[in-house]
Amino acid sequence: MSRIGKNPIAIPAGVTVEVKDAVVTVKGKLGELSQEFSDVTINVEDNQVIVERSSDNKVERAKHGLYRALINNMVVGVSEGFTKQLELVGVGYRASNQGQKLDLALGYSHNIVLEVVPEVTVETISEKGKNPIVKLSSFDKQLLGQVTAKIRSFRKPEPYKGKGIKFVGEELRRKAGKSA
Repeated sequence: MSRIGKNPIAIPAGVTVEVKDAVVTVKGKLGELSQEFSDVTINVEDNQVIVERSSDNKVERAKHGLYRALINNMVVGVSEGFTKQLELVGVGYRASNQGQKLDLALGYSHNIVLEVVPEVTVETISEKGKNPIVKLSSFDKQLLGQVTAKIRSFRKPEPYKGKGIKFVGEELRRKAGKSA
């Protein structure tokens, strides 16, 4: 039995969960998310969502915990939301935003301008003497992770000096340079 899949999902106040024609729709104060599902049954009863499977075949076992985790992320997202922070480490690395346009100066000959999707809100924090921070928040965990991965791909952290775009609090594995 899946340890994650058998746990019920508590529905907080202000969140509605509907199951109709193999689609789960979750509505909350921050937005609305929907997810198709197959090979499992999803029941909503007395402020809980329960994901069950009919047999122990490999496909159903694999999807049992997956769909429970996806539905849980949807419920948490529409009620609380998710936030990720990226730190720009490097001399001259800067970040600024005008609305949904993120302008990054990452040591290339030109600035990188990224139009961020409207579901993700962007905020840049620049303090003197500290590395610039890009704060992204959304109710869709999957979309938020995709946007942060795209921003991080512009300049991945390198192991020698640690320059690049990293998550706040991320520990990088550092390497020793050349020995003389």
